[in-house]
Amino acid sequence: MIKKEVLDALNAQINAESYSAYLYLSMAAYYENLGLSGFAHWMKVQYQEESAHAIKFFNYVTGRNGKVILKAIDQVPVDFDGIVDVFEKTLIHEIYVTSLINNLMNVAIAASDHASQSFFKWFVDEQVEEEANVEKILATLKLINGEGNGIFMMDRELSQRIFVDPNVAV
Repeated sequence: MIKKEVLDALNAQINAESYSAYLYLSMAAYYENLGLSGFAHWMKVQYQEESAHAIKFFNYVTGRNGKVILKAIDQVPVDFDGIVDVFEKTLIHEIYVTSLINNLMNVAIAASDHASQSFFKWFVDEQVEEEANVEKILATLKLINGEGNGIFMMDRELSQRIFVDPNVAV
């Protein structure tokens, strides 16, 4: 059985992951409206990843006989100030998600919940990768000033991203 403070934090994280998924889907819609299907594809894969993370937390809670409590998801932004702004906001959001994951780990440590600490380790490592990926794209966008032929080259490159479901055993 999961201690109440860990369960509460897990339920909050399920909500946060669902919010993240909707945020990235909103960003995909923004890019679609600009005619940048590769950028949109990258964000749709991000949406899939965040949805998969929510399910991973969901399955962990139910697998430990905890009760999942789903709450309303806050409205996500729908307007952005350009191609670069979207990835700047993505980086800010990923840094925020990292803080949430770190807090989950802190709650598990304080509760001496070793099973949850082990489970959260995957997410700690995942966030390092998430931030690095976004930082790389953002650096390239800034290098080309978010305009010109470089955008079309990036659009093609970002269209190649493939979703790998972390909930499927390999």
